[in-house]
Order: sequence, then C-alpha cells, then structure tokens
Amino acid sequence: MKGLFKSKPKTPVELVRLVREHLMYISCDANWNCRDVAKREEKMIELFKLIWEIKCVLYGNDMSEPIPEACAQLTEEFFKENTMGLLVLCLPKLNLEARKDATQIVANLQRQQVHYRLIASDYLEANRDLIDHLITGYENIDMALHYGPMLRECIRHQCVARYVLESEHMKKFFDYIQLPNFDIASDASATFKELLTRHKSTIAEFLTKNYDWFFIEFNSKLLESSNYITRRQAVKLLGEMLWDRNNNAVMNQYVSSIDNLRILMNLLKEPNKNIQLEAFQVFKLFVGNKNKTPEILTILIANRDKMIRFFNDFKLDKEDEQFEREKAEVIAEISALEPRDLPG
Repeated sequence: MKGLFKSKPKTPVELVRLVREHLMYISCDANWNCRDVAKREEKMIELFKLIWEIKCVLYGNDMSEPIPEACAQLTEEFFKENTMGLLVLCLPKLNLEARKDATQIVANLQRQQVHYRLIASDYLEANRDLIDHLITGYENIDMALHYGPMLRECIRHQCVARYVLESEHMKKFFDYIQLPNFDIASDASATFKELLTRHKSTIAEFLTKNYDWFFIEFNSKLLESSNYITRRQAVKLLGEMLWDRNNNAVMNQYVSSIDNLRILMNLLKEPNKNIQLEAFQVFKLFVGNKNKTPEILTILIANRDKMIRFFNDFKLDKEDEQFEREKAEVIAEISALEPRDLPG
C-alpha cells in the first residue's frame, strides 16, 4: 500500500518555480536574519534538494540519461524569470555541495537549446550586471572558484565575450592572474585565455582597437612577471594569438616593435626549456617577417653571431624533427642578414 502514497515526481517547470521561490526567500535579508532558525534551515535543506534534482534533470543520474524535452522545458522556465540571477547572487548562502551543483547547472544551461536557439545568450545580453558580478567574484576568495567556471561557460556566447572585452573589467584580469592564491590566479588565467582565443573575429577587432594599452599591460605584467608560471602561460598565449590568421594585422604590428623583440630575446635566455620553446614560437615571427623595420634589422644583425650560437646549442629534451627544421630555418634566415640589408 505504501506505493500508493508516494509523491508525484515534480515536472521540470515545477522544479524551477520551487527553486525560484526558495531563492527569493533566502535572498531577503529579513528572512535570512530571522530568529526562526528552524524554518530557515528547513527552507535551505529543501532548496539544496531541489538544486540537486535540477542537476539530475540536466545531467541524468545512475538510473537514466537526461531527456532532451525535459531539459528544454527546464531551460525555458529558468530564463523566463530571473532564476539564474537569483541563483548566482544567492550562491554565497549555499553550502559547498549546493554551490558545486549550482555551478554545474549554470554551465549546462549555457549549452541547452530551446527551439534550436541558445536562449541563455539572450538572457545574458539583457542582464549584463550578472556578468559584472561573476567577474568581480575573483575578488572573493570563497566564491572565485565557483564564479570563474560559470563565467567561462557564459563566454561561450559571443555577445558576452564582446561585452567583457570592451568593458573596463578586461584590465582587471592582469591583476587577477597575479593574485597570491594559486588556484584563483590559475582560474583567472583560464578565463583570460578563453576571452582571447574563442571568438576569432571579436578578438581581432578588440586587439586592433586596444593594441597600445593591451600589449603594454601584457608585456609588463605578464611576460616580464617575476612569476615563472605567469611568464610561461603568457608567452604561450601570445603565440596562440599572433599565429592566428585572424590577428594577422596585430601580429605585423607586434613584430615591428624593438621593445617586443627585446622581451622575446630575454625569454629565449630563460633557464626553463618550456618558456624558451614558447618564446621561440613567437621569435620565429620576428625573423620570418618579410617587412622588418630598420630597428628590428639592426638588432638582429648586431646579435646575429650570438643568436646563431644560441640556436645551434638549443636542444629539446626529446628529439623533435619539426622543431629542428624550424630552428634550421631561423638560423638560415639570421645567417643571411647583412648590414647591406639596412636602408642607407
């Protein structure tokens, strides 16, 4: 007889509505600080369970795979009202497990299509203050590792990436990447890379418009950082950006600067092989540039013999035929440089 009295499973729409009601309750300071601790605890336990149930709808569980129709219904209801905003803003009031579940929910919702459309994109474009909140979350040591992954998933939408790139927040990442907390700094670095590599046309437009201040910050705070990991990640990212065909105009501008060349030559002299190899990938662009400026030619010619000796001795720990071919090409290019190449 017990089976007759089992509660009917909640529909995806009911789950979202209940979560929204509970979030609205705990978002109210009067309710959060009320003396009825038992009632508040009961509400929180119910909310944690509802969040877990929503995660199961989106990801499935040990018993079943997620049902596309249920995921679509849940997604549509989630963005119909301000449920996502409430969930993000209330995240600090949740326990650790609920925070993890909420982070996974927000991530999943960015990929869910309703009638073949990513409706999360429209929601975020209309609620940019939520993106502001996620970015400044890097300044909260307890929340940064939840807000960071959420932010990266939101950046999957080009409108969000464009907003962040064009905002004043972009400059903050140069400081977030250097935060003393290693995990938070690494997470910020991952978001920074996503911003500068995912949406090709938007990134090219951003780098062209903001070339001067961006590379001043990039060079001084990242490439010349005292932190080995920061330098290594930065020079690798620099290579990815400059070798991307979409950024060809930016690359040509970068390899025409003697200050940039000096920084790369210093990175080549680093004792760490990983940094040397990443720096080599960028240095090749300076050497291979067919329109070298007189200043660049002067430096390369003045240091020609030293660089040839350096590259002849430059070996990787493991044999790499492609690296050896590229190195031989660089040596040949440098060897061919003569003072007569300089304009009179």
